[in-house]
Amino acid sequence: MGSPSGAGRTGGGRPGAGGRRPAPGGRRPKPVRDEARNVAYDLLRAVDERDAYANLLMPTLLRERGLSGRDAALATELAYGTLRGLGTYDEIVAACSDRPPEDIDPPLLDAIRLGVHQLLKTRVPPHAAVSATVDLVRLRVGTGASKFANAILRKVATRDFDQWLPIVAPDPGEDAVGHLAVAYSHPRWIVSALRDAVGGGFEETADLLAADNERPAVTLVAWPGRSTVGELVEDGAAAARYSPYAAYLPEGDPASLEAVAQGRAAVQDEASQLVALALTRVPVEGSDRYWLDMCAGPGGKAGLLDALAVQNDRHLLAADQRFHRARLVWRATRRAGVITADGTRPAWRDGAFDRVLVDAPCTGLGALRRRPEARWRRSSDSVQELGAIQRRLLGSALDAVRPGGVVAYVTCSPHLAETRVVVGDVVKRRGDAELLDAPSYLREVDHLGEGPYAQFWPHRHGTDAMFLSLIRRT
Repeated sequence: MGSPSGAGRTGGGRPGAGGRRPAPGGRRPKPVRDEARNVAYDLLRAVDERDAYANLLMPTLLRERGLSGRDAALATELAYGTLRGLGTYDEIVAACSDRPPEDIDPPLLDAIRLGVHQLLKTRVPPHAAVSATVDLVRLRVGTGASKFANAILRKVATRDFDQWLPIVAPDPGEDAVGHLAVAYSHPRWIVSALRDAVGGGFEETADLLAADNERPAVTLVAWPGRSTVGELVEDGAAAARYSPYAAYLPEGDPASLEAVAQGRAAVQDEASQLVALALTRVPVEGSDRYWLDMCAGPGGKAGLLDALAVQNDRHLLAADQRFHRARLVWRATRRAGVITADGTRPAWRDGAFDRVLVDAPCTGLGALRRRPEARWRRSSDSVQELGAIQRRLLGSALDAVRPGGVVAYVTCSPHLAETRVVVGDVVKRRGDAELLDAPSYLREVDHLGEGPYAQFWPHRHGTDAMFLSLIRRT
Protein backbone atom coordinates (compact mmCIF):
# COMPACT_ATOMS: atom_id res chain seq x y z
CA MET A 1 0.00 0.00 0.00
CA GLY A 2 1.51 3.28 -1.08
CA SER A 3 1.34 6.53 0.82
CA PRO A 4 2.46 10.14 0.60
CA SER A 5 6.17 10.39 1.39
CA GLY A 6 6.82 11.78 4.84
CA ALA A 7 10.35 12.97 4.01
CA GLY A 8 9.23 16.51 3.28
CA ARG A 9 7.45 16.71 6.62
CA THR A 10 10.58 16.09 8.64
CA GLY A 11 13.23 17.96 6.70
CA GLY A 12 13.57 20.61 4.04
CA GLY A 13 12.24 24.05 4.80
CA ARG A 14 12.12 23.74 8.58
CA PRO A 15 14.05 21.79 11.21
CA GLY A 16 12.88 18.21 11.42
CA ALA A 17 13.85 14.58 11.79
CA GLY A 18 16.65 13.67 9.43
CA GLY A 19 17.52 17.30 8.70
CA ARG A 20 18.29 18.91 12.05
CA ARG A 21 21.54 20.48 13.11
CA PRO A 22 23.19 19.12 16.27
CA ALA A 23 22.59 21.18 19.37
CA PRO A 24 25.56 23.01 20.89
CA GLY A 25 27.68 20.86 23.19
CA GLY A 26 26.45 17.63 21.60
CA ARG A 27 23.07 17.76 23.30
CA ARG A 28 20.21 16.11 21.48
CA PRO A 29 18.21 18.79 19.63
CA LYS A 30 14.81 19.66 20.95
CA PRO A 31 12.20 17.36 19.41
CA VAL A 32 10.09 18.88 16.67
CA ARG A 33 6.31 18.57 16.86
CA ASP A 34 5.09 17.14 13.56
CA GLU A 35 1.36 17.83 13.50
CA ALA A 36 0.49 15.16 10.93
CA ARG A 37 2.09 12.46 13.07
CA ASN A 38 0.54 13.90 16.22
CA VAL A 39 -2.91 13.72 14.65
CA ALA A 40 -2.31 10.09 13.67
CA TYR A 41 -1.09 9.34 17.19
CA ASP A 42 -4.07 11.08 18.81
CA LEU A 43 -6.43 9.03 16.65
CA LEU A 44 -4.79 5.78 17.73
CA ARG A 45 -5.02 6.79 21.37
CA ALA A 46 -8.70 7.74 21.02
CA VAL A 47 -9.47 4.38 19.41
CA ASP A 48 -7.72 2.59 22.27
CA GLU A 49 -8.90 4.70 25.19
CA ARG A 50 -12.50 5.50 24.31
CA ASP A 51 -13.39 3.17 21.43
CA ALA A 52 -13.55 6.06 18.97
CA TYR A 53 -14.50 5.37 15.37
CA ALA A 54 -11.58 6.33 13.16
CA ASN A 55 -13.67 7.31 10.13
CA LEU A 56 -15.75 9.69 12.27
CA LEU A 57 -12.97 11.19 14.37
CA MET A 58 -10.33 11.78 11.70
CA PRO A 59 -12.19 14.57 9.83
CA THR A 60 -12.71 16.37 13.14
CA LEU A 61 -9.04 16.13 14.09
CA LEU A 62 -7.89 17.36 10.69
CA ARG A 63 -10.25 20.31 10.87
CA GLU A 64 -9.30 21.22 14.44
CA ARG A 65 -5.56 21.08 13.68
CA GLY A 66 -5.91 22.92 10.37
CA LEU A 67 -4.39 20.12 8.28
CA SER A 68 -5.13 19.81 4.59
CA GLY A 69 -3.50 18.56 1.38
CA ARG A 70 -0.38 16.45 1.86
CA ASP A 71 -0.37 16.88 5.64
CA ALA A 72 -3.93 15.58 5.92
CA ALA A 73 -3.14 12.72 3.54
CA LEU A 74 -0.09 11.75 5.58
CA ALA A 75 -1.97 11.82 8.89
CA THR A 76 -4.78 9.71 7.44
CA GLU A 77 -2.43 7.17 5.88
CA LEU A 78 -0.38 6.80 9.04
CA ALA A 79 -3.42 6.34 11.30
CA TYR A 80 -5.48 4.08 9.05
CA GLY A 81 -2.48 2.09 7.86
CA THR A 82 -1.33 1.48 11.42
CA LEU A 83 -4.79 0.38 12.53
CA ARG A 84 -5.02 -2.05 9.62
CA GLY A 85 -1.57 -3.48 10.14
CA LEU A 86 -1.12 -3.49 13.90
CA GLY A 87 -1.61 -7.26 14.20
CA THR A 88 1.39 -7.85 11.98
CA TYR A 89 3.32 -4.95 13.48
CA ASP A 90 2.88 -6.32 16.99
CA GLU A 91 4.41 -9.63 15.92
CA ILE A 92 7.40 -7.77 14.52
CA VAL A 93 7.71 -5.62 17.65
CA ALA A 94 7.65 -8.80 19.73
CA ALA A 95 10.55 -10.17 17.68
CA CYS A 96 12.55 -6.98 18.31
CA SER A 97 11.78 -6.47 22.00
CA ASP A 98 12.64 -8.17 25.26
CA ARG A 99 9.00 -7.86 26.35
CA PRO A 100 5.75 -8.72 24.53
CA PRO A 101 3.59 -5.90 23.13
CA GLU A 102 0.92 -6.42 25.77
CA ASP A 103 3.49 -5.52 28.43
CA ILE A 104 4.47 -2.26 26.72
CA ASP A 105 2.70 0.86 27.95
CA PRO A 106 -0.15 1.47 25.45
CA PRO A 107 0.76 5.11 24.64
CA LEU A 108 4.31 4.02 23.87
CA LEU A 109 3.17 0.98 21.89
CA ASP A 110 0.92 3.09 19.66
CA ALA A 111 3.82 5.40 18.83
CA ILE A 112 6.06 2.43 18.03
CA ARG A 113 3.34 0.98 15.79
CA LEU A 114 3.23 4.27 13.88
CA GLY A 115 6.97 4.04 13.39
CA VAL A 116 6.82 0.44 12.23
CA HIS A 117 4.16 1.32 9.67
CA GLN A 118 6.31 4.10 8.29
CA LEU A 119 9.32 1.80 8.05
CA LEU A 120 7.58 -1.13 6.40
CA LYS A 121 4.65 0.24 4.40
CA THR A 122 5.40 3.81 3.32
CA ARG A 123 7.96 5.72 1.30
CA VAL A 124 9.21 7.60 4.36
CA PRO A 125 13.03 7.15 4.46
CA PRO A 126 14.05 4.85 7.34
CA HIS A 127 16.15 7.47 9.14
CA ALA A 128 13.26 9.94 9.01
CA ALA A 129 10.73 7.35 10.19
CA VAL A 130 12.88 6.44 13.19
CA SER A 131 13.83 10.01 14.08
CA ALA A 132 10.29 11.39 13.72
CA THR A 133 8.85 8.58 15.85
CA VAL A 134 11.49 9.04 18.56
CA ASP A 135 10.66 12.77 18.63
CA LEU A 136 6.98 11.89 18.95
CA VAL A 137 7.70 9.59 21.89
CA ARG A 138 9.87 12.21 23.61
CA LEU A 139 7.12 14.80 23.30
CA ARG A 140 4.13 12.61 24.14
CA VAL A 141 5.47 9.83 26.38
CA GLY A 142 8.90 10.66 27.78
CA THR A 143 12.65 10.66 27.21
CA GLY A 144 13.25 7.24 28.74
CA ALA A 145 10.55 5.70 26.59
CA SER A 146 12.10 7.29 23.49
CA LYS A 147 15.29 5.27 24.00
CA PHE A 148 13.27 2.06 24.11
CA ALA A 149 11.38 3.06 20.94
CA ASN A 150 14.62 3.97 19.18
CA ALA A 151 16.14 0.57 19.93
CA ILE A 152 13.11 -1.34 18.63
CA LEU A 153 12.69 0.73 15.48
CA ARG A 154 16.34 0.39 14.54
CA LYS A 155 15.96 -3.39 14.73
CA VAL A 156 12.77 -3.24 12.66
CA ALA A 157 14.58 -1.17 10.03
CA THR A 158 17.11 -3.95 9.37
CA ARG A 159 14.56 -5.82 7.22
CA ASP A 160 11.72 -4.91 4.88
CA PHE A 161 8.17 -6.23 5.25
CA ASP A 162 8.64 -9.26 2.99
CA GLN A 163 11.76 -10.25 4.89
CA TRP A 164 10.01 -10.05 8.25
CA LEU A 165 7.04 -12.24 7.28
CA PRO A 166 8.85 -15.62 7.23
CA ILE A 167 10.23 -14.76 10.66
CA VAL A 168 6.99 -13.79 12.38
CA ALA A 169 4.27 -15.67 10.43
CA PRO A 170 3.60 -19.42 10.72
CA ASP A 171 4.47 -21.58 7.73
CA PRO A 172 1.41 -21.62 5.43
CA GLY A 173 1.80 -25.34 4.83
CA GLU A 174 1.51 -26.07 8.54
CA ASP A 175 -0.91 -23.34 9.66
CA ALA A 176 -2.64 -21.64 6.75
CA VAL A 177 -5.03 -19.61 8.92
CA GLY A 178 -2.25 -18.49 11.23
CA HIS A 179 -0.08 -17.45 8.30
CA LEU A 180 -2.88 -15.41 6.73
CA ALA A 181 -3.75 -13.84 10.08
CA VAL A 182 -0.21 -12.50 10.56
CA ALA A 183 0.54 -11.74 6.90
CA TYR A 184 -2.66 -9.72 6.44
CA SER A 185 -3.20 -8.49 10.00
CA HIS A 186 -6.58 -10.04 10.82
CA PRO A 187 -7.58 -11.98 13.95
CA ARG A 188 -7.58 -15.74 13.41
CA TRP A 189 -11.33 -16.09 13.94
CA ILE A 190 -12.04 -13.52 11.21
CA VAL A 191 -9.67 -15.26 8.80
CA SER A 192 -11.45 -18.56 9.43
CA ALA A 193 -14.88 -17.00 8.98
CA LEU A 194 -13.96 -15.20 5.76
CA ARG A 195 -12.27 -18.29 4.36
CA ASP A 196 -15.46 -20.30 4.92
CA ALA A 197 -17.65 -17.57 3.45
CA VAL A 198 -15.56 -17.09 0.32
CA GLY A 199 -15.29 -20.79 -0.37
CA GLY A 200 -12.22 -22.04 1.44
CA GLY A 201 -9.46 -21.38 -1.11
CA PHE A 202 -6.15 -20.08 0.25
CA GLU A 203 -5.43 -17.74 -2.66
CA GLU A 204 -8.86 -16.13 -2.79
CA THR A 205 -8.91 -15.75 0.98
CA ALA A 206 -5.57 -13.97 0.72
CA ASP A 207 -6.98 -11.72 -2.03
CA LEU A 208 -9.95 -10.85 0.17
CA LEU A 209 -7.76 -10.07 3.18
CA ALA A 210 -5.48 -7.95 1.03
CA ALA A 211 -8.50 -6.02 -0.25
CA ASP A 212 -9.52 -5.36 3.36
CA ASN A 213 -6.19 -3.59 3.81
CA GLU A 214 -6.58 -1.32 0.79
CA ARG A 215 -7.83 2.21 1.15
CA PRO A 216 -11.32 2.18 -0.44
CA ALA A 217 -12.38 4.57 -3.14
CA VAL A 218 -14.97 7.18 -2.20
CA THR A 219 -18.31 6.25 -3.73
CA LEU A 220 -21.14 8.76 -4.00
CA VAL A 221 -24.86 8.32 -4.46
CA ALA A 222 -26.87 10.82 -6.50
CA TRP A 223 -30.30 10.64 -4.95
CA PRO A 224 -32.76 10.35 -7.85
CA GLY A 225 -34.95 13.37 -8.34
CA ARG A 226 -32.47 15.53 -6.43
CA SER A 227 -29.21 15.00 -8.27
CA THR A 228 -27.77 12.99 -11.16
CA VAL A 229 -24.63 11.03 -11.85
CA GLY A 230 -24.01 13.44 -14.71
CA GLU A 231 -23.85 16.35 -12.27
CA LEU A 232 -21.33 14.49 -10.12
CA VAL A 233 -19.25 13.64 -13.19
CA GLU A 234 -19.17 17.30 -14.20
CA ASP A 235 -17.71 18.06 -10.76
CA GLY A 236 -14.88 15.55 -11.14
CA ALA A 237 -16.36 12.15 -10.27
CA ALA A 238 -16.57 9.13 -12.59
CA ALA A 239 -19.68 7.09 -13.32
CA ALA A 240 -19.71 3.88 -11.29
CA ARG A 241 -19.50 0.37 -12.63
CA TYR A 242 -22.75 -1.06 -11.28
CA SER A 243 -25.24 1.26 -9.60
CA PRO A 244 -27.09 3.70 -11.87
CA TYR A 245 -27.00 6.24 -9.04
CA ALA A 246 -23.32 5.92 -8.08
CA ALA A 247 -20.13 7.75 -8.96
CA TYR A 248 -16.53 7.34 -7.82
CA LEU A 249 -14.61 10.34 -6.49
CA PRO A 250 -10.91 9.75 -7.26
CA GLU A 251 -9.62 12.41 -4.88
CA GLY A 252 -10.62 15.41 -2.83
CA ASP A 253 -13.24 16.15 -0.21
CA PRO A 254 -16.76 14.93 -1.13
CA ALA A 255 -18.22 17.96 0.64
CA SER A 256 -16.55 20.15 -1.98
CA LEU A 257 -19.06 18.92 -4.56
CA GLU A 258 -22.09 21.16 -4.74
CA ALA A 259 -24.61 18.32 -4.73
CA VAL A 260 -23.09 16.81 -1.60
CA ALA A 261 -22.80 20.15 0.16
CA GLN A 262 -26.47 20.84 -0.57
CA GLY A 263 -27.65 17.43 0.63
CA ARG A 264 -28.72 16.20 -2.80
CA ALA A 265 -26.02 13.52 -2.94
CA ALA A 266 -23.99 11.68 -0.32
CA VAL A 267 -21.23 9.19 0.30
CA GLN A 268 -22.53 5.61 0.09
CA ASP A 269 -20.94 2.31 -0.81
CA GLU A 270 -22.12 0.92 -4.14
CA ALA A 271 -23.24 -2.40 -2.67
CA SER A 272 -25.38 -0.54 -0.13
CA GLN A 273 -27.13 1.19 -2.99
CA LEU A 274 -27.67 -2.02 -4.92
CA VAL A 275 -29.19 -4.08 -2.11
CA ALA A 276 -31.77 -1.34 -1.56
CA LEU A 277 -32.37 -1.09 -5.28
CA ALA A 278 -32.86 -4.87 -5.56
CA LEU A 279 -35.73 -4.70 -3.05
CA THR A 280 -37.59 -2.25 -5.31
CA ARG A 281 -37.12 -4.48 -8.38
CA VAL A 282 -38.97 -7.53 -7.09
CA PRO A 283 -42.47 -7.63 -8.61
CA VAL A 284 -45.37 -7.74 -6.15
CA GLU A 285 -49.02 -8.33 -7.01
CA GLY A 286 -51.60 -5.86 -5.87
CA SER A 287 -50.72 -2.98 -3.58
CA ASP A 288 -47.22 -1.49 -3.68
CA ARG A 289 -47.59 1.73 -1.78
CA TYR A 290 -46.04 1.25 1.65
CA TRP A 291 -42.39 0.53 2.36
CA LEU A 292 -40.54 0.06 5.65
CA ASP A 293 -36.84 0.46 6.49
CA MET A 294 -36.75 -1.26 9.87
CA CYS A 295 -33.16 -0.51 10.99
CA ALA A 296 -32.67 2.69 9.04
CA GLY A 297 -29.85 4.51 10.84
CA PRO A 298 -27.68 6.26 9.84
CA GLY A 299 -29.82 6.70 6.74
CA GLY A 300 -27.88 5.73 3.62
CA LYS A 301 -30.27 3.10 2.31
CA ALA A 302 -33.28 5.04 3.62
CA GLY A 303 -32.12 8.09 1.65
CA LEU A 304 -32.13 6.13 -1.59
CA LEU A 305 -35.41 4.33 -0.85
CA ASP A 306 -37.04 7.64 0.06
CA ALA A 307 -35.91 9.25 -3.21
CA LEU A 308 -37.23 6.28 -5.21
CA ALA A 309 -40.47 6.29 -3.23
CA VAL A 310 -41.06 9.97 -3.97
CA GLN A 311 -40.50 9.39 -7.69
CA ASN A 312 -42.96 6.49 -7.78
CA ASP A 313 -45.65 7.82 -5.43
CA ARG A 314 -44.77 5.38 -2.65
CA HIS A 315 -44.53 6.01 1.08
CA LEU A 316 -41.53 5.05 3.21
CA LEU A 317 -41.51 4.65 6.97
CA ALA A 318 -37.98 4.60 8.39
CA ALA A 319 -37.34 3.44 11.95
CA ASP A 320 -34.35 3.11 14.21
CA GLN A 321 -34.09 2.09 17.84
CA ARG A 322 -31.77 4.95 18.79
CA PHE A 323 -32.87 8.57 18.63
CA HIS A 324 -29.59 10.02 17.38
CA ARG A 325 -29.52 7.53 14.49
CA ALA A 326 -33.16 8.25 13.68
CA ARG A 327 -32.26 11.94 13.53
CA LEU A 328 -29.56 11.15 10.95
CA VAL A 329 -32.20 9.32 8.92
CA TRP A 330 -34.45 12.34 9.11
CA ARG A 331 -31.66 14.49 7.67
CA ALA A 332 -31.02 12.02 4.82
CA THR A 333 -34.65 11.76 3.72
CA ARG A 334 -37.20 14.23 2.41
CA ARG A 335 -40.70 12.75 2.58
CA ALA A 336 -40.23 9.59 4.64
CA GLY A 337 -41.86 9.22 8.01
CA VAL A 338 -39.08 8.77 10.55
CA ILE A 339 -39.67 7.29 14.00
CA THR A 340 -37.65 5.97 16.91
CA ALA A 341 -38.75 2.36 17.31
CA ASP A 342 -37.34 -1.07 18.09
CA GLY A 343 -37.94 -3.45 15.20
CA THR A 344 -38.23 -6.39 17.57
CA ARG A 345 -41.12 -4.62 19.33
CA PRO A 346 -42.95 -3.14 16.35
CA ALA A 347 -44.75 0.18 16.43
CA TRP A 348 -46.80 -0.91 13.39
CA ARG A 349 -49.40 -3.56 12.76
CA ASP A 350 -48.64 -6.88 11.10
CA GLY A 351 -48.95 -7.03 7.33
CA ALA A 352 -48.92 -3.23 6.95
CA PHE A 353 -46.16 -3.02 4.32
CA ASP A 354 -45.57 -4.18 0.78
CA ARG A 355 -41.76 -4.07 1.00
CA VAL A 356 -39.51 -4.22 4.06
CA LEU A 357 -35.78 -3.70 4.35
CA VAL A 358 -34.06 -5.05 7.46
CA ASP A 359 -30.41 -3.99 7.50
CA ALA A 360 -29.59 -6.00 10.58
CA PRO A 361 -26.92 -5.06 13.12
CA CYS A 362 -23.90 -7.30 12.57
CA THR A 363 -20.18 -7.69 13.20
CA GLY A 364 -19.38 -5.36 10.30
CA LEU A 365 -16.81 -7.76 8.83
CA GLY A 366 -17.81 -6.57 5.38
CA ALA A 367 -16.61 -3.00 5.99
CA LEU A 368 -13.13 -3.58 7.40
CA ARG A 369 -11.63 -1.42 4.62
CA ARG A 370 -13.48 1.64 5.87
CA ARG A 371 -13.43 0.80 9.59
CA PRO A 372 -9.91 -0.46 10.15
CA GLU A 373 -10.23 -0.69 13.93
CA ALA A 374 -13.35 -2.88 13.78
CA ARG A 375 -11.38 -6.09 13.28
CA TRP A 376 -9.77 -5.66 16.71
CA ARG A 377 -13.00 -4.85 18.57
CA ARG A 378 -15.16 -7.84 17.84
CA SER A 379 -14.70 -11.42 18.99
CA SER A 380 -16.26 -14.66 17.85
CA ASP A 381 -18.65 -14.33 20.80
CA SER A 382 -20.22 -11.33 19.05
CA VAL A 383 -21.54 -13.55 16.27
CA GLN A 384 -23.68 -15.64 18.61
CA GLU A 385 -24.95 -12.59 20.50
CA LEU A 386 -25.94 -10.80 17.29
CA GLY A 387 -27.47 -13.93 15.78
CA ALA A 388 -30.37 -13.90 18.24
CA ILE A 389 -31.12 -10.25 17.40
CA GLN A 390 -30.84 -10.89 13.67
CA ARG A 391 -33.35 -13.76 13.84
CA ARG A 392 -35.82 -11.67 15.82
CA LEU A 393 -35.54 -8.76 13.40
CA LEU A 394 -36.01 -10.94 10.33
CA GLY A 395 -39.00 -12.61 11.92
CA SER A 396 -40.47 -9.20 12.75
CA ALA A 397 -39.86 -8.03 9.18
CA LEU A 398 -41.76 -11.02 7.80
CA ASP A 399 -44.61 -10.21 10.19
CA ALA A 400 -44.61 -6.59 9.02
CA VAL A 401 -44.91 -7.42 5.31
CA ARG A 402 -48.24 -8.52 3.83
CA PRO A 403 -48.66 -11.89 2.12
CA GLY A 404 -47.25 -11.48 -1.37
CA GLY A 405 -44.91 -8.72 -0.23
CA VAL A 406 -41.13 -8.98 -0.07
CA VAL A 407 -38.44 -8.59 2.59
CA ALA A 408 -34.78 -7.79 1.96
CA TYR A 409 -32.50 -9.12 4.70
CA VAL A 410 -29.14 -7.32 4.54
CA THR A 411 -25.95 -7.48 6.58
CA CYS A 412 -22.60 -5.78 6.11
CA SER A 413 -20.97 -9.09 6.97
CA PRO A 414 -20.36 -12.21 4.91
CA HIS A 415 -20.05 -14.42 8.01
CA LEU A 416 -22.16 -17.52 7.31
CA ALA A 417 -23.59 -17.50 10.83
CA GLU A 418 -24.94 -13.96 10.25
CA THR A 419 -26.22 -14.55 6.74
CA ARG A 420 -27.24 -17.92 5.29
CA VAL A 421 -27.68 -19.60 8.67
CA VAL A 422 -29.93 -16.84 10.03
CA VAL A 423 -32.10 -16.72 6.91
CA GLY A 424 -32.29 -20.50 6.65
CA ASP A 425 -33.34 -20.88 10.27
CA VAL A 426 -36.07 -18.24 10.09
CA VAL A 427 -37.50 -19.36 6.74
CA LYS A 428 -37.57 -23.01 7.83
CA ARG A 429 -39.24 -22.20 11.14
CA ARG A 430 -41.98 -19.99 9.74
CA GLY A 431 -43.33 -21.96 6.81
CA ASP A 432 -44.83 -18.82 5.17
CA ALA A 433 -41.68 -17.50 3.52
CA GLU A 434 -40.17 -18.22 0.11
CA LEU A 435 -36.56 -17.50 -0.81
CA LEU A 436 -36.17 -15.59 -4.08
CA ASP A 437 -33.12 -15.65 -6.33
CA ALA A 438 -31.42 -12.42 -5.25
CA PRO A 439 -28.68 -12.36 -7.96
CA SER A 440 -31.36 -12.35 -10.68
CA TYR A 441 -32.45 -8.89 -9.52
CA LEU A 442 -28.91 -7.56 -9.83
CA ARG A 443 -27.97 -8.77 -13.29
CA GLU A 444 -25.58 -5.88 -13.86
CA VAL A 445 -23.28 -7.42 -11.22
CA ASP A 446 -21.34 -10.62 -11.86
CA HIS A 447 -19.89 -13.14 -9.39
CA LEU A 448 -22.54 -12.62 -6.71
CA GLY A 449 -22.90 -16.36 -6.16
CA GLU A 450 -25.18 -19.02 -7.53
CA GLY A 451 -28.19 -17.95 -5.48
CA PRO A 452 -30.58 -17.70 -3.85
CA TYR A 453 -28.34 -15.33 -1.89
CA ALA A 454 -26.26 -12.45 -3.28
CA GLN A 455 -22.86 -11.72 -1.75
CA PHE A 456 -20.72 -8.71 -2.67
CA TRP A 457 -16.93 -8.80 -2.09
CA PRO A 458 -14.20 -6.15 -1.87
CA HIS A 459 -11.77 -8.17 -4.01
CA ARG A 460 -14.37 -9.04 -6.67
CA HIS A 461 -16.53 -5.94 -6.83
CA GLY A 462 -14.59 -3.19 -5.07
CA THR A 463 -17.45 -2.79 -2.59
CA ASP A 464 -18.13 -3.69 1.01
CA ALA A 465 -18.88 -7.39 1.56
CA MET A 466 -22.64 -6.84 1.66
CA PHE A 467 -25.03 -9.81 1.90
CA LEU A 468 -28.57 -9.82 0.46
CA SER A 469 -31.45 -12.26 0.78
CA LEU A 470 -34.84 -11.56 -0.78
CA ILE A 471 -37.80 -13.33 0.82
CA ARG A 472 -41.46 -13.31 -0.23
CA ARG A 473 -44.11 -13.85 2.41
CA THR A 474 -46.53 -16.46 1.12
